[in-house]
Amino acid sequence: MFLGKVIGSVWATQKEAGMENLKLMVVQPIDWRGTDAGQTVIAADRIGAGIGEQVIVSRGTPARILFSNQNVPIDAVIVGIVDSYEVPGASGGAD
Repeated sequence: MFLGKVIGSVWATQKEAGMENLKLMVVQPIDWRGTDAGQTVIAADRIGAGIGEQVIVSRGTPARILFSNQNVPIDAVIVGIVDSYEVPGASGGAD
């Protein structure tokens, strides 16, 4: 899993089976300071994250497991919207 910031949305009128009604968001990975920390990813969003929010993203097989017995071609999924976080001995956290 990693922390990220939602920076955009993706619209696709044609999708693979199992992806109907699935919202796709562009997520910029960030470190605990909120600094960019890697290449952007497109993540499925079933919990309603919005642009500008900090989120927790799961990748790979754990992301696909969330879709039960469906064979969905998902590599990343937003699994949480961050309210705040704490790193002992450091100043920072979610906005």
